Amino acid sequence: MPPSRLVIVTGGSRGIGAAIARRLAQEGYRIAIGCRQAEEAGPVLAGIAQAGGTALALPLDVTREESVGRFFATAEERFGPLQALVNNAGITGPLGAFRDLDPAWMRRVAEVNLIGTMLCAQAALRCFATAEGEGRSIVNLSSVAAQTGSPGEYVHYAASKAAVEAFTLGLAREVAAQGIRVNAVAPGTVNTGIHALAGDPGRPARIAPRVPMGRIGEPEEIAEAVAWLVSGAAAYATGAVLRVTGGL
Repeated sequence: MPPSRLVIVTGGSRGIGAAIARRLAQEGYRIAIGCRQAEEAGPVLAGIAQAGGTALALPLDVTREESVGRFFATAEERFGPLQALVNNAGITGPLGAFRDLDPAWMRRVAEVNLIGTMLCAQAALRCFATAEGEGRSIVNLSSVAAQTGSPGEYVHYAASKAAVEAFTLGLAREVAAQGIRVNAVAPGTVNTGIHALAGDPGRPARIAPRVPMGRIGEPEEIAEAVAWLVSGAAAYATGAVLRVTGGL
């Protein structure tokens, strides 16, 4: 891995995204974190700096083309050519029966999880086209929900993540000949604040008994899977969805 190459992590101020940013910084990458407000990433940036890594945070709205373009341009201006993109930004919307879901949430979840992933991937490909280098890649964050459908909880979220997996496969095949790899990681239930944001902070404890391994995952375990896919050790992996679910 060339030293100090740029990796962009969207939604990297907390939860799985923060763990990914910290883990990749340990590998010597320069990390650009995208989040709603740069101040949100203060604790993550401080931890990376304390460990000897290099990172910055910039405001990013993944649903707006102009925000995405500005973010990628500034990140490359500060840290040099892009090596990898981790499309982590995502939302679930509220838990509940699909028939009761406000259509505004359907649109919002699709915009962030799918359109946002596509816009950032498109920006990354444009960056890759203007610079030389091996091992360039995109890692999209999916979810076990893409396989289970999450009935009674968030069918709309599951549908958005299934679309992310289809996008991952199609794009991987489209750009493989250019030496660009595109993969996805699909976590199971993970110990983050996303459950409280969805209105059910007790969900992890309720889900744990259903997991064959008997527990939910930790953000750092998902970050290890992402780090492998970004690394040269995964040089022959593209179009893959790596499920890190405890057996679900």
